[in-house]
Amino acid sequence: MIKKTDFLIIGSGIAGLSYALKVAKFGKVTIITKKKIQKSNTALAQGGVAGVFGKTDSFELHIKDTLAAGDGLCNKDVAKMVVENGPKRIKELVKQGADFNKQSNEEFDFSLGQEGGHSAKRIVYAQDLTGKEIEDTLVKNVESNANITILEDHIAVDLITFSSSIRRGLIVTEQEHYCCGAYVLDNRTEEIETFYSAVTLLATGGASKVYLYTSNPDIATGDGIAMAYRAGAMVANLEFVQFHPTCLYHSRAKNFLISEAVRGEGAFLIDANGDRFMHKYTKDLELACRDVVARAIDNELKTTGAKCVFLDISHKDSKFIKKRFPNIYARCLEYGIDMTKDPVPVVPAAHYMCGGVATDLNGKTDIQRLYAVGETACTGLHGANRLASNSLLEALVYSHKAYESSIKEFKKISNKNSITLDQWDETNTIDSDEAIVVSHNWDEIRRLMWNYVGIVRSDKRLQRALRRIQNIQQEINEYYWDFKVTSDLIELRNLATIAQLIIESALMRKESRGLHYNIEYPEKDDKNWLKHTTLKKETCKVF
Repeated sequence: MIKKTDFLIIGSGIAGLSYALKVAKFGKVTIITKKKIQKSNTALAQGGVAGVFGKTDSFELHIKDTLAAGDGLCNKDVAKMVVENGPKRIKELVKQGADFNKQSNEEFDFSLGQEGGHSAKRIVYAQDLTGKEIEDTLVKNVESNANITILEDHIAVDLITFSSSIRRGLIVTEQEHYCCGAYVLDNRTEEIETFYSAVTLLATGGASKVYLYTSNPDIATGDGIAMAYRAGAMVANLEFVQFHPTCLYHSRAKNFLISEAVRGEGAFLIDANGDRFMHKYTKDLELACRDVVARAIDNELKTTGAKCVFLDISHKDSKFIKKRFPNIYARCLEYGIDMTKDPVPVVPAAHYMCGGVATDLNGKTDIQRLYAVGETACTGLHGANRLASNSLLEALVYSHKAYESSIKEFKKISNKNSITLDQWDETNTIDSDEAIVVSHNWDEIRRLMWNYVGIVRSDKRLQRALRRIQNIQQEINEYYWDFKVTSDLIELRNLATIAQLIIESALMRKESRGLHYNIEYPEKDDKNWLKHTTLKKETCKVF
């Protein structure tokens, strides 16, 4: 049976839910989400949303900071559009019920924080649980909307695309290549369902689970990017993986981030002897951009042999720390660390994909009726390195742009319900009796990516990683077509695809820029590499 919907949204973070609330006024909306609807990278975001509200701030300053962080590869038109539209979208969140810290009782008189790379205070926040506040607000609104169906414990397998053609004499020309839905595994029944949609939005988040150490939840397996690539969409700039400098280092702590805002409020980075070290790397010290700070910590660890460095804010008033960072304070206490008195052990970890599915200014991919928003997308905003707290901002602005564009497209579609789709075929497949293959390959991919395609790279390491991932890909491909599909196998397949795309992109770029640092090409090369790396199935291009 084919399930039909007007708008199919894959993902339930800030981008997908914001979009859903807007398009629901025009048609039936279905949200596919792998776990529970609140399970997303958005819900884990601590710092805040960047927006120009301060009296001493300006759009020009925010744009300048964004471009500086992006190290020459930001699209200036995109940066201008996102920054100038940001305050409207943040105010919209408040109207929907989001409660941000304020300086007074006035509706938009926000308390503003500062983070690395920002030249002014412009971070709108809700204590240190900003993402949770946003996610809870959007979920509440989505769940009360009669036009929106939420399907939890569902995972998309592949997009369904359709190519129409026109014949002129002996020549057949492709007229249109468009997305018309997706195959989706219902984890509860273990059945794969066929979803037809007039418009499809990818909002599946990032892919940092491809690395052994990450701040991301287990769901961040790059599903949207991998599916779009397999469907023929262009992906871009996947070599630019942002490693957050300060994840909690503790044997019992999993994926817990110590927010950039802690450094923004005056925390120092120190070594095991209690000495600060950032002055050796940059005049911006702890408030340098994430790529600089992460590489500095990585170098300190490799030079000294230490397992971690420390983030120290104990010189600040204890009442201020507890009030400003209640969640971080409480979590650290669980592991025996009182951040009002003790330095917090931290290490870098994979955090954010600056690359993704290539889109235009409206979030459109190069496949008709397919949009990508949030960390899944490469819009051109982040360039070679994302400025802190620009991620939630981008998701808000682009979900609105995608809404405006897709509604126009939706109204023009004449055959909304007339296409016949093939249903999923499991003929000649059997239940897997070798689950160890999946778990072993999952572990091997994440370790090889951490060891060979991490913060500091070399062509030799990258080539070694490429050979290994190609072997793994072949093994996964054989396994995929022989056995019934499971959620673990889907995620493994996507992780392997993402890993290969990151490696191939990194091998293409013969310089060091932003988040991509290659010891064989330690300098930037604006003459030859002030451009984007793009990959399309069966082809590799640079432009």
